Amino acid sequence: MTDDGAVSGVDGSAADGSPVARWAPGSRILWRYRENGGSGIHIARPVTVVRDDADLLAVWLAPGTECVKPVMADGTPVHQEPLETRYTKPRAVQRGHWFGTGVLKLARPGLPWSVWLFWEPGWQFNNWYVNLEEPLARWAGGVDSEDHFLDICVYPDRSWDWRDEDEFAQAQRAGLMDAEAAERVRAAGRAAVEVIRAWGPPFPDGWEAWRPDPSWKVPVLPQDWDRTPVHASP
Repeated sequence: MTDDGAVSGVDGSAADGSPVARWAPGSRILWRYRENGGSGIHIARPVTVVRDDADLLAVWLAPGTECVKPVMADGTPVHQEPLETRYTKPRAVQRGHWFGTGVLKLARPGLPWSVWLFWEPGWQFNNWYVNLEEPLARWAGGVDSEDHFLDICVYPDRSWDWRDEDEFAQAQRAGLMDAEAAERVRAAGRAAVEVIRAWGPPFPDGWEAWRPDPSWKVPVLPQDWDRTPVHASP
């Protein structure tokens, strides 16, 4: 998105020849997630494109970015709601700002996960985070996905562990994911673990040393952040 909310980029094409947006470095787009068990958008984060080609989409979520996040209907933060009712009580969405350091998000086309890099203040690299999710669906204003609850944390010494297994199990109990879908997510997680064990991309690619262009402005959350898109191929 440009300062007025328009999308900037260059054109690419899918395997069938249909047009697919390829965004130039510095373009501003939305990285969004659909609500689990529904069709609406409940997470929207304006990000700046670092790289976008046939192999990788890399974006930067800058500190202080205004985002949309889910909350319980009474305004309680989701993580503060008891696990037993976290996925059954009514929810709403709320505007807020990304706190702490920024996040670099890396996604390879068609893969059911993205890899996020986190730093401590002063650019001390902390960890990679494998977010299991639907493969990103591209549209003119950004990318959409659906989170799959289960995640993997990867540390600089190449050790790793599963994260949010309790939420993954509760989502199944709440009916947000059936046994077949849960097994697909587990299979995706096992595939990601194989990449980690082999130290495949993006882990050896040196992204820990990457830094954002100091001229980049913090993207603005557009008023129509929840608009219905026409999705293209990954």
